[in-house]
Amino acid sequence: MKLTILGGGGFRVPLVYGALLGDHAEGRVSRVTLYDTDADRLTAVARVLAEQGRGIADAPAVVATTELDEALRGADFVFSAIRVGGLAGRAADERVALDEGVLGQETVGAGGIAYGLRTVPVALDLARRIARLAPHAWVINFTNPAGLVTEAMSRHLGDRVIGICDSPVGLGRRIARVLGADPDRAWIDYAGLNHLGWVRGLYVDGRDELPRLLADPELLDSFEEGRLFGAELLRSLGAIPNEYLHYYYFNREAVRAYQEAEQTRGAFLRDQQEGFYARMREPGTPALATWDRTRAEREATYMAENREVAGAGEREESDLESGGYEQVALALMRAVARNERTSLILNVRNRTALSALDADAVVEVPCLVDANGAHPVAVSPLPHHAVGLVTAVKSVERAVLEAAESGSRGAAVQAFALHPLVDSVTVARRLLDRYAEVHPGLAYLGRP
Repeated sequence: MKLTILGGGGFRVPLVYGALLGDHAEGRVSRVTLYDTDADRLTAVARVLAEQGRGIADAPAVVATTELDEALRGADFVFSAIRVGGLAGRAADERVALDEGVLGQETVGAGGIAYGLRTVPVALDLARRIARLAPHAWVINFTNPAGLVTEAMSRHLGDRVIGICDSPVGLGRRIARVLGADPDRAWIDYAGLNHLGWVRGLYVDGRDELPRLLADPELLDSFEEGRLFGAELLRSLGAIPNEYLHYYYFNREAVRAYQEAEQTRGAFLRDQQEGFYARMREPGTPALATWDRTRAEREATYMAENREVAGAGEREESDLESGGYEQVALALMRAVARNERTSLILNVRNRTALSALDADAVVEVPCLVDANGAHPVAVSPLPHHAVGLVTAVKSVERAVLEAAESGSRGAAVQAFALHPLVDSVTVARRLLDRYAEVHPGLAYLGRP
């Protein structure tokens, strides 16, 4: 079975390959094709993968290429993890927004809109190419903003594109462990959009254990989201929000913390990864060990400004484990390719899962997965405060899609202006003008 990774020179690719190395079942991935526009990064990541696979007899063969059509032909699965504009683009997104006094995070607020306006046209082209060159392939999208990009690609690939994210899975596993439950036996009642969802229940043997957590301040203070949001807010919500909702519930504090920080998260990652890839150009560099040290630093500093705002302190060892997007990807591939039925929280077309949204809207909900793909499970209606956020942000995503497909400047301004964390037409216009200055790729937004 052939897996093609778009963005194959990306820093997190070794996580995916490491997961594949642990799969020895019949019908496993036997060939991995790495595609990237940056040949140096491809070479660096291929070196890391070679060390990972050393001594493993059935390690998947690795091929690296800068030819997109060659990478897509014959693929059974396509894993999309591209970054249009690189980390320099993300750093610029963040700084432009902060200079206007609004949030510039990669997927949330103005930064997420700018990233989407750059990424969606590329994602649409990829979807059209995949439909033409690998029509039977399943596409697993991790490209951010993941829900928006998955919805864009679904217009050409239908249900054969599925978005993944490690945030809800990691949250559910942390809650289960705090409650003394086996994460693999717990059913997580989670619903929303990518980076905008809530755990409303955690069921073990049919019993909802979340009320026990919400009633116990000590338990709430024992894991990251409990410390990040605080017991009082969580009890009032009756749910545990995805960590990205901290940008909404504590927006002013988060913006101030990011403005006062020495550098933005994007700038930190840009500098860190430039150092990693520079070291990898030296022939004697131990590839896997260098990558692993860089990864550990990256994980430990994740959302540092938000933890500072909340007084949550440093990340604890138990918080460093993500949901393991590489494990989610592997479980998804196994379920589809080998009919190993499972349940996963995924980004898929809504159908009737969330009553507040239309059938084609991509949502993030529990799904049952089998050889026919991912099937969203109908969930209980969201409370009004959540419906307000979800429908507002979905309207923003739809405006981004309209702008990307039509080149309409008006739709792009609308996307910024409608976002709850921007909420000003004047600021929206200034944001778009500044982003167009720093990102030549946005020149397509010239029509009224």
